[in-house]
Amino acid sequence: METTKEVSLRAMTIRRALVLGGGGLAGIAWETGVLTGLTDAGVDVRGADLIVGTSAGSAVAAQVSSGLPMEDLFRRQVEPALQAREIPANLDLTTYAATLGKIIAGTEDVLEIRRRIGAWALDVPTVPEKARREAVASRLPSSEWPDRPVAITAVDAETGERRIFDPESAVNLVDAVAASCAVPGIWPPVSIDGRRYVDGGVRSSENADLTLGYDRILILSPTPADAPSPPWGGLKEEVEELRRRGSTVVVVHPDEASVAAMGPNPLDPSIREATAHAGREQGRREADRTAHVWRSARPGTVM
Repeated sequence: METTKEVSLRAMTIRRALVLGGGGLAGIAWETGVLTGLTDAGVDVRGADLIVGTSAGSAVAAQVSSGLPMEDLFRRQVEPALQAREIPANLDLTTYAATLGKIIAGTEDVLEIRRRIGAWALDVPTVPEKARREAVASRLPSSEWPDRPVAITAVDAETGERRIFDPESAVNLVDAVAASCAVPGIWPPVSIDGRRYVDGGVRSSENADLTLGYDRILILSPTPADAPSPPWGGLKEEVEELRRRGSTVVVVHPDEASVAAMGPNPLDPSIREATAHAGREQGRREADRTAHVWRSARPGTVM
């Protein structure tokens, strides 16, 4: 039986969560830069009690939980000899959004929307799954799951249901990250346990709802703050619910310099260096605001 002191200490325990959203190679570079800039300023958030990664954020989640110093992870973004061997792809976001709009037209059912996108992803010719897996593997310092809570999201291409991969899921980390990063129509769905999975962003670019119950939450969203939400809802609704439940939340979106560095194609490998540097500068500027939330003793503050 717990003593009064133990109960009191447990009640005072503050749980922190780090949410890393999707955004292609630009998102990986920017999030790595922001986290490095925060660390430069003395705000190291990698000790979060939970790290949630979606799409690009899944790669960053695997990287920052690997044990490598942030400076080493930053160098892997800005030094050509250390950069991952990415497969270039041309993604025009306006055209892509219009294509998705046609695919989901006529329904507001969120599962049906995901199923339609999944069916399209299964039908579109892309690079071989093996080649894509090799590219994703080159991003990760280790193919082993960290010994800590990390949640990586993907969507079942047939059912539209979200799948959460973690150290207990008995799924290889590279496969989990590849599934979370399988942008429909661009990269092949990933085969795991007889199922095919697409990008976790098909459900939500951040999947921040997985942090319900955590006291302090930092969300890095590579999507500009003024970008429209998808028809099934987006980060704004997730953050509102988290705050309504009493969480202290801070959201960091790319600033003007970071957006300019990202350019129009988030899958262009050539933007990694400039985007990582812009993110690092932004991270340093965000340090005070982030520290106020991360170290705050009182949940529920709206930032």
